Amino acid sequence: MKTSQLINIGSEILKKNKIASHILDSEIILSKILNTSRERLLINQSTVSSKNIVEFKIKIVRRSRSEPIAYIFKTKEFMGSNFFIDQKSLIPRPETELLIEPIIKIFKNKNLFFLEVGIGSGCIMLSILNHLKYSKGIGIDVCKKTLKNSEINLKRFKLENKCKLFHKSVDELNNTKFDLVISNPPYVVKRNIKRLSNDIKRFEPSIALDGGNDGLDVIKKVIYKSTKVLKLNGILALEIGYGQYRSVKNLLMVNNFKEKIVIKDYENNIRCIFSTLLKK
Repeated sequence: MKTSQLINIGSEILKKNKIASHILDSEIILSKILNTSRERLLINQSTVSSKNIVEFKIKIVRRSRSEPIAYIFKTKEFMGSNFFIDQKSLIPRPETELLIEPIIKIFKNKNLFFLEVGIGSGCIMLSILNHLKYSKGIGIDVCKKTLKNSEINLKRFKLENKCKLFHKSVDELNNTKFDLVISNPPYVVKRNIKRLSNDIKRFEPSIALDGGNDGLDVIKKVIYKSTKVLKLNGILALEIGYGQYRSVKNLLMVNNFKEKIVIKDYENNIRCIFSTLLKK
């Protein structure tokens, strides 16, 4: 069977199951199975082996049930690198790259010692360690299962000597001072989780999504604890949810932080806030 025929078959199955991106997803799944780029797949028609046809159909069925492609293939690209990913951790989003780029500029050629709260797959921490050769970090997460993914990625990128991982909450941190605290915490309002797309609410870990009744439960904890563990003029970098900027800005001001940088996402919503800790 030719690649174009197979793509059409996959697309039709996904379309019947109300997968909006049915054509794109069919193309991506086949390109990953054939280990080629999607662009090359579309330009060069070739015959697909029976073994690859079977694998393709199995994965199309999984996608038809709304399972994200990142979980099907256990990999997701982030900041130009491929990270191991499965249902134990949140899938890295392109918006989260916005959180990292300013850090790379600010701390270039500096000895950075930083903390990531809620390390998940490790994509944020390991991307910073990859880009800043003088950096070292500590990653914490309340979910023991999630830490297994960050451990896998830590070994994949050979960064074990630059990072330590701990199973603990931000409340348990004491007696350490950091240049930077960075976090993409759970910030979805609890009642809104059921309104998320099936890809997210059925497959991604709820512990990484649920921000409590106002979406700010974990953000409040991170801001408060950062006043204790950040060095003077240290930076707190947060990713926040839609419509949360005003509330988070007020929380930062009350806790003696001064806003440094605000970054909007691709839909023009304020997504990241960088603040510095002032002297009390």
